[in-house]
Formats: sequence, C-alpha cells, structure tokens
Amino acid sequence: METYISILRGINVSGQKKIQMADLKALYEELKFKNIITYIQSGNVIFKAEKKLSCTELSKKIEKKIFDKYNFEVPVIIRTVAEMKKVITTNPFLRKKGIDTERLYVTFLAEAAMKADLEKIEKLEFNPEKFIIIGKEVYLHCPNGYGRTKLNNNFFENKLNVTATTRNWNTVNRLVEMGEGCELMI
Repeated sequence: METYISILRGINVSGQKKIQMADLKALYEELKFKNIITYIQSGNVIFKAEKKLSCTELSKKIEKKIFDKYNFEVPVIIRTVAEMKKVITTNPFLRKKGIDTERLYVTFLAEAAMKADLEKIEKLEFNPEKFIIIGKEVYLHCPNGYGRTKLNNNFFENKLNVTATTRNWNTVNRLVEMGEGCELMI
C-alpha cells in the first residue's frame, strides 16, 4: 500500500461546502482507504490505498464520492509522501536570505501547466511577493501574508488553466510528518 496526502480545495471556508472532519474520515473509510488521518478543518487527509490507482484516479474517486454524498464539487489534489518530501526539499525560497518561513506557501496544481501558460506569467511581477513554479507546485513568498496577495488560487487557476489549492509552509511540513507516521502504521 502507498501513503497519500490529499488536499481538498475550498471546504469549510466562510460557511461554504461544510464537511466535518469526522464525516470526511468516514467517507474515506467507505472508499476502503486505510490509516486515515485528518488535519485541520481545511481538508487535509492522509491515507493508505492500493498502488493500482494513480493520484489522478484517486482524486476523481474521492471527488465523486463527495459529490454523491454532499451534492457539491470539491477539487482534490493528491501527492504521495515521497512527492511531498520533495516539495519541502525543493523550495527555492529556503535558500534565500531573509525569508520568513511564516510567509511561505505552496500552491499545489492538479497537473503541470502547459508551457505556453507558464510563459505568460513567468515575467509578471507582484513585488514584494514572489512565486516560482517547479513542476506541479508554485512556491510563494508573501511578506504581507497570503490573505492580501493577488497570487491566490484563483490567479493561478485562471492563468495556468489548472485546478489549484494552497497551504502554508507549516501545514506542508506537518502533512509530511503525519504522512511519514502513517507509512509506519500497519
């Protein structure tokens, strides 16, 4: 079995698309996933599943189950623990001086963006905010906080034509820690 980290977009925000974490865990159990752990109300779920399905196929399976149960759509982005570890070691902002890790974020893309879409935004500047796209992740440094940035999920979804969801750096690290713990569970 493989350990996965699923990141749901847009649940429990401003009273919209409410799903209690206990209910979300039960939904994953109905899908026959194992060792299910939820983390904070924004929809982070660590779980084990057979390796026979890709991350995209797992996402679609979870999205369908959520829609069937709640009658609303929730995008689900999935990474393996190994992929999430790579997100941490790859973050280019960690090599820069004067970066406050409390102001780091990662926007997870459901799939890699098309080269033409990437080229359109690579030259855009939003000083003092910075972003660097590597693969299916957008690394963000938002000195004034994520709540004030124009570099939000909607920006990247519209410019790159892919589904996206963002987590702060502390959450990314915590999800990896929890994923590593889940891997050890039988």
